[in-house]
Amino acid sequence: MQRPSLSNTAVVIPCFKAADTIATVIADIPPEIRRIYCVNDASPDNLAEVLTRCAKEDPRVHVMTHEVNGGVGAATVTGYKAAISGGAKIIVKIDSDGQMDPRLIPALVEPIIQGAADYVKGNRFFDIASVQQMPVLRLIGNAGLSFMSKLSSGLWHLFDPTNGFTAIHADVAGILPLDRLHKRYFFESDMLFRLGSVGACVRDVPMEAAYGDEKSGLSELDALLKFPGLHLRNLFKRVVYNYFLRGFSTASLNLLVGLALLIGGGVFGMAQWMESARLGVPATAGTVMLSAFPILIGVQLLLSFLNHDVAASQREAIHTQIGRVKVLRAQPRESAHGAAETETRPVRVKPRVSG
Repeated sequence: MQRPSLSNTAVVIPCFKAADTIATVIADIPPEIRRIYCVNDASPDNLAEVLTRCAKEDPRVHVMTHEVNGGVGAATVTGYKAAISGGAKIIVKIDSDGQMDPRLIPALVEPIIQGAADYVKGNRFFDIASVQQMPVLRLIGNAGLSFMSKLSSGLWHLFDPTNGFTAIHADVAGILPLDRLHKRYFFESDMLFRLGSVGACVRDVPMEAAYGDEKSGLSELDALLKFPGLHLRNLFKRVVYNYFLRGFSTASLNLLVGLALLIGGGVFGMAQWMESARLGVPATAGTVMLSAFPILIGVQLLLSFLNHDVAASQREAIHTQIGRVKVLRAQPRESAHGAAETETRPVRVKPRVSG
């Protein structure tokens, strides 16, 4: 298998209200990269004129336009599909606001080129000096979102899930349900969940972000109200899919029995406490133990499940052996007598993850 390089790496830039910054972002992209897909997501400024001028000055630039604003996720998926159709082996996604340095792209894609990762993302929390430059509210919000993303994706070694500086191997992008990815600012976190579902190897690369006077399009209040529910949905889907539908192991048993004991002990203890309060009679030591013992055992079993889940997040890259996510499907063929028969051949299909 021939390794990809910068020459077959494409850059996708979802663009919205970026007329003042997009030209600088494009100019800083390394010259070895031959294709840049700029997706104008129905921006209300003069972005279309700027992109047209950039395309004339730089033949690498390909402009696509959404008639209706679909969100950063929808724009990124449009770019992904174009890059895959164009034959790219690695697809880099970078934001259009100038907070990321495109000159770091070679370092970002290096783990994929070396076959050590399927998806690489920036991590702004690794360097203390860089963290000190981050606005306090954004720092606290990203820390909370990072923990929720660990739960929902099962990728416990990652941080900074909303970082938009990413790279993915095109073969792995091709097996993801791209049309099911979240259309707006939950896109990056939803991407991690989908990658975790197919067993992809995801790595962090430490990076520095530049914060100027620009205002983030992601509302902290919107994230606080909407993201927890979306993460909870993905957590439920991930556990059911990976631990009960795709496979069943001792970790699955630990989860089932642990939850049953924890809930059962808690409900019993609460009922006994209410009864003791009503009668004014203290509960006996035996009654307390009947409640506490299942809770303690349940917590131990859940910790054992969590330990297994954390250990399972360290994986090998799958793009070097993409057949692991292929299935065999019966395909119709014409027999010598003209009648339709079936033959079994490998066909790449998208993993079926509900929702």
